[in-house]
Amino acid sequence: MKIEHIAIWVKDIERMKEFYTHYFAAESNSRYVNEKKGFASYFLTFSSGSRLELMKKVGINKEAQPDQLGWAHVAFSVGSKEEVDRLTERIREDGYMILGEPRTTGDGYYESVIEDPEGNIIEITI
Repeated sequence: MKIEHIAIWVKDIERMKEFYTHYFAAESNSRYVNEKKGFASYFLTFSSGSRLELMKKVGINKEAQPDQLGWAHVAFSVGSKEEVDRLTERIREDGYMILGEPRTTGDGYYESVIEDPEGNIIEITI
């Protein structure tokens, strides 16, 4: 058993695709569009084979709210403390929000916490 993919509704599908392909080395398929339903999506594939589906649909406009029920965050493993630090700094320099500086958590993870362009929470960990 494995998770095949995780999907997320987005406002700006092109900006979100650029963020995940640029910072997390995801490969994107061609944009799928269903004009009749006002729907578009991209599947982003990571080196591990895991996939993230970015979806946009006319009429879906939910604002992100921290600390709500449902999915809390997605975590990306980058392989080393040095890479956690490097990627966090690169994201900071490009103007994105850093919610938690690189650190070792109480349960032993070395991680930082950032927001993607639409406020979704991402942990960058070893």
